[in-house]
Amino acid sequence: MSYTSMTRPSIVALCGLTLAITSCQQEVDTSSTNAGYALASTAETAKVSKNSPNLFENTLALLAQKIDTQIDNPIVVPLPKDAGGGYTHEQHKTNAKTIYEAGKLYEFTGDARYAKHSEKLLLAYADMYPTLGLHPKPKEQSPGRLFWQNLNESWWLVHAIQGYASIKDNLSANVREKIETDLLRELTTFLSDDAPETFNKIHNHGTWATAAVGMTGYVLGDDDLVEKALLGLDKSGNYGFLKQLDKLFSPDGYYNEGPYYQRYALMPFVLFGQAIEKNDPEREIFNHRDGILKKAIYTTIQQNYGGLFFPINDAIKDKDIATAELQYGVSIAYDLTGDPGLLSIAKAQGQVVPTAGGKKLSEALARGEAKPFDYKSMRLRDGASGDQGALDILRASNDPDGLVAVAKNTSQGLGHGHFDKLGLIVYDAGHEIIRDYGAARFLNVEAKFGGHYLAENNSFAKQTIAHNTLVVDEISHFNGDTKTGNKHAPTLETFYTADDLQITSASIATAYDDVSFTRTIAMIKDAAFQQPIIIDLVKATSQAPHQYDLPYNYNGQMVETNFEISADPTSRKPLGRDNGYQHLWHVGESEVINGNAQFTWLLDRRFYSVTSSVPDNTKLIMTEIGANDPNFNLRREPAFIYRTKSNNGVTFASVIEPHGEYNPTVEYTRESHSRVQSIAHYSADNIHYILIKTKNGENIGLGIAGNPDAKAVNTVDVEGNNISWEGPYRVFHSNSHIAKGSRNAKP
Repeated sequence: MSYTSMTRPSIVALCGLTLAITSCQQEVDTSSTNAGYALASTAETAKVSKNSPNLFENTLALLAQKIDTQIDNPIVVPLPKDAGGGYTHEQHKTNAKTIYEAGKLYEFTGDARYAKHSEKLLLAYADMYPTLGLHPKPKEQSPGRLFWQNLNESWWLVHAIQGYASIKDNLSANVREKIETDLLRELTTFLSDDAPETFNKIHNHGTWATAAVGMTGYVLGDDDLVEKALLGLDKSGNYGFLKQLDKLFSPDGYYNEGPYYQRYALMPFVLFGQAIEKNDPEREIFNHRDGILKKAIYTTIQQNYGGLFFPINDAIKDKDIATAELQYGVSIAYDLTGDPGLLSIAKAQGQVVPTAGGKKLSEALARGEAKPFDYKSMRLRDGASGDQGALDILRASNDPDGLVAVAKNTSQGLGHGHFDKLGLIVYDAGHEIIRDYGAARFLNVEAKFGGHYLAENNSFAKQTIAHNTLVVDEISHFNGDTKTGNKHAPTLETFYTADDLQITSASIATAYDDVSFTRTIAMIKDAAFQQPIIIDLVKATSQAPHQYDLPYNYNGQMVETNFEISADPTSRKPLGRDNGYQHLWHVGESEVINGNAQFTWLLDRRFYSVTSSVPDNTKLIMTEIGANDPNFNLRREPAFIYRTKSNNGVTFASVIEPHGEYNPTVEYTRESHSRVQSIAHYSADNIHYILIKTKNGENIGLGIAGNPDAKAVNTVDVEGNNISWEGPYRVFHSNSHIAKGSRNAKP
């Protein structure tokens, strides 16, 4: 549909904000030639009642407290000078939020003081913005004028245009013309026609730009701006917001830069989506591509543990679900679906957005309608067509603090991606147990390299050894080259979930020239163990000699091993020279005896053991991050690494076991020792069998076959017994045939 062919109403109430807004008591002054659409419907919200639920009341009260302290002070709009985290950068961010928040307070309270405060700020920017050249400290990406990059400029406009929409009805025609001509149109031109390399980019920077320009277009009643935002500068549909919806999310709503950037990109997607829905409902934007925007909101929530997003790729590890972007997402999703599980997320966030949607959430919470969010195991396919690997999540239960294994079988993730194909993260009891480093960056901390990504982000955090996956010859996947990595993704194999068994498997043959490897991760419930356990099978094949390293970056204090560690207590040396190894201290090592290694550590009040079957010539190397780090930019975190050399590939089979309890308050310790006596791996062709023997004499087995045929019979010799099963996998529990010595068992 052509926007220029659509008929716009001549009078549109503009006291609305992003989601839904207070009914206006007066018509818009149509003497302005720029009267246009609101960003949300005016019919959804009534004036705030004194009996509003606490979360919403608290939101408005906190905003009023904040703005009331500013309202009598001089307006501060400094000339741009500083990079990210600097004074001018932060002041302009604060001002954008103030324009937005003061507008919201006016909208819900009718207090004209708030509208005036927002107006003063907008006029100050209208005076300054046309005089600005490019920022004096431009970032490597497209530079801005107010900020070091135009991404921040887009963010600023997304907030400011909402504040302007809230107060526009309260402004004189001359003031509106000044703000719209000298600020809003200057900004939209700069972000679109003057920055095509960003505006037409299929990337989160492009999403912010198109959202900012499109939302402004609706408020100004400018069909041309809206059409450019939706379809690209040339209006061909090959670029723009709709193409970003088609390309940036997988069919399951996964964003290929990972959850940290999915959370960041979510805000412009849902805000502009809401504006489209209100202004052009015939587009049915929330049904576009099988409801991809709604899927993206739910998928973002699923990618958290204990409220913190999975730290995949370039991620700041303390970013949680209370982030403003997801507050809007939850509000919009609840408005669309009425899902009571979203209410528990809003409750966990502890606050709501100052919108009609936030008010609606608060009222439903006050009525006691919240239900637990449906956390579940899932395969989130990657890539626009879902053919670029997947993020696999195995959850032992819907308890958000229960055992979780995350298998990173995704694509590279563009420039923010890390070289960690088939990586593993494990959570339990509210903690990250086997952890990912995330990004090496102190966001907006100017003293730490101006808030930029640190050099160590490339030299360590992105490198394969910083993750829990296989490293060959101390070289990172794809030789540490992002362009190469973006061309290749893992091949997905098994994904299955049932009560006693959940399993995921994937392989990749392109991370190294002549090495392919497969990783199978299974979560098993068995009476032999207090808690569910995780089986981790890593198998590499090659026709050439190589060194293989498999690291486990554990979180906690080592308490026990079944081997003696040789360590030099007075000196340390780096483990290697590059590819991240130069940042690891070699703190000790041991020869693994009889092919089984067991390592136990304590975190908070629970013990964790990794028991592994490894080749006979394997060393276990103890490391700690921090070598070659003179500026102390890296966290000092421990790991142990299995290292072996082989002429024809390698197999590591491990069981990850939560167990026991440590209670320092009443001073008792229970089950601090692993129940696992040994683990062994047996194979024939592409058939595998993992046998776990416990110290109580019980046996637990896992059969895995490469043939997906549910009727295929698979057989492997295990200690002289021909163990058989039908289908690609089967758990042999502690009371099943292997414990009784049966030679030929079928399910």
